[in-house]
Amino acid sequence: MVSPPPARPPLSSAPTDRERLLTDVLKSVSRSFYLSIRILPHGMREPVAVAYLLARAADTIADTRALPPSLRLEKLLAFRSIVESGDTGPSIAEIVKELDSRSDGVSAGERTLLGHADSLLSLLEGLPEADRQHVSKVVVTLTRGMELDLTTFPPEDSGKVGALESPEQLDAYTYLVAGCAGEFWTQVAVAHEPRLAAWDAEEMADLGVRFGKALQLTNVLRDMPRDLRIGRCYLPAEELAAYGLAPPDLLEPANADSARAVLVPWIRTAMEHVEAAEAYILATPRSCARLRLAALWPALLGLATLEKLALNGQWLDPDRPSRVKRRWVYGMMARSMAAVRSDTLVRQWIHGLRRRVERALRDR
Repeated sequence: MVSPPPARPPLSSAPTDRERLLTDVLKSVSRSFYLSIRILPHGMREPVAVAYLLARAADTIADTRALPPSLRLEKLLAFRSIVESGDTGPSIAEIVKELDSRSDGVSAGERTLLGHADSLLSLLEGLPEADRQHVSKVVVTLTRGMELDLTTFPPEDSGKVGALESPEQLDAYTYLVAGCAGEFWTQVAVAHEPRLAAWDAEEMADLGVRFGKALQLTNVLRDMPRDLRIGRCYLPAEELAAYGLAPPDLLEPANADSARAVLVPWIRTAMEHVEAAEAYILATPRSCARLRLAALWPALLGLATLEKLALNGQWLDPDRPSRVKRRWVYGMMARSMAAVRSDTLVRQWIHGLRRRVERALRDR
C-alpha cells in the first residue's frame, strides 16, 4: 500500500507567527496597498492580505534575475499548481530554496516572505472555503499575467526590447494582473459585508474589473522607463509602428514627444476606466466608510499619477519619474476621512482630479 504524502506542518497558533505575516511582512512588501488592506473591514482583511502575499511571492519568483527565465517559469508554474489544487508534491519552500542564496535584486521583505511561504499557504488553507476558493482563483489568474511576462519578453540582460503586439493584448494583460483583483475584491466584499446585500454582484464585479484595469494601466504607463530597461514595452508595437517607432526607440528620452501620440490615448483609456471606479466607490454604502476608503485611496492616487504623467514632457527619462510625492498621499488620506461619507464631496474630488488630467493633456 502506498503511504500518503506527509502533511504540511500547520502554521503555529502563536499570535506572533500570524501577526508577522499579516502585519510586518505585509507592510514590508506592499507599500501603499498595505494602507488599503489595513483599513478594510475585519472580515475582508485576512483573505485580501493572504491573496496579496501569495501574489507577491509568485511575483518575486517571476522577477528575480538570480535565475534564468525558463527556470523562473518552471518554479512559477509549480507554485501555481500548489495554490490551485493544494498539490501534495514539493512544498513552496522547496520550490524557492534556490533563491535563498541567489537572491539578486530580492528585497529583505521579499526574502522574508519567501521564507514564510509554506506558513502563508497554511493561512490560505485555514480560510473559510468560499474565501479560499476566491483567493486561489485570483492568485492563479495573476500568475498567468506573470507567465505572459516571462514568455513574451526577452531576458532582462539580453539588451533587447520586446513589446505587446496589439491594444487587445494590453487590455487582456491589464485584466490578468489587476482587473481580476477587482473581481476578487467584489466577491470577498459581498461575502463579508451584509450592508452590500442590495448590490448586483455581477454588475459590481464588472465595475471592479475596470477599476483594476484603470490602476494597472496607470502603473504600466508610469513605469515605462524602468520596464523598457529590462526589455519590456507594454505599449503595443503596432501603435508605435503607426508613428514610425519601434520598441527600442523608447529607450531614448529624446523620443518622448514622438511617442506621446501613443501615450495620450492610453491615458484617456485609463480615465475612461476611472469612470467605473467612481461608480464603484459611490455604489458602496456611505455607512461602509472603511470599504469606501480602501477603494477611494488608490483611485485618487491613480488620478494624481495620471496628471503627473500627462504633464511630464520627459516621461521616458528614468531620472524624471511621474510619481506623486508621499506628502500628497498623506494629505489626501487625511482629507478623505472627512469626505468619505459624502457622495457629493467624493464625486467633486474625483471630477476635480479628472479635470486636472484633461487640462494637462490639452495644455501640454
